[in-house]
Amino acid sequence: MARDVTIGEAARQSGVKVTTIRFYEDRGLLKAPPRSEGNQRLYSDRDVARLRFIRHARDLGFDMAAIGELLDLAAHPEAPCVDADRLARARLDEVRRRIAALRALEGELERMVAACEGGTAGQCAVIESLAEHAHCRADHDRAALVQQ
Repeated sequence: MARDVTIGEAARQSGVKVTTIRFYEDRGLLKAPPRSEGNQRLYSDRDVARLRFIRHARDLGFDMAAIGELLDLAAHPEAPCVDADRLARARLDEVRRRIAALRALEGELERMVAACEGGTAGQCAVIESLAEHAHCRADHDRAALVQQ
């Protein structure tokens, strides 16, 4: 017979920090659990499994809204998986855009380093490129590299 566990034990079993569990409760991804006579939160095996699901989805970079949708789909195993597929494809597209942006950044940094011949800072291609974006050959907007 499964027994309910405290928030600390749920955190240990799921790999999710205690503060993050509370955050997920506040955001509605996890229902507020019942409490013990000592007013401790008590989590079921199902709650811990849900926390693992959320953690894994976060590790893959899904945002909170997508995770909410995925949790709803997981709760309805008879539902078609077209929405889960849509969410995963959108995430994959985002990852591919970020990879392309990182490759462009890599190329620009390689060019800057290769152009630097070890002279003085006044003649340094790295310093020149950083001082004047026009010296760069590629657009490398930081926002394209950061996850939404």
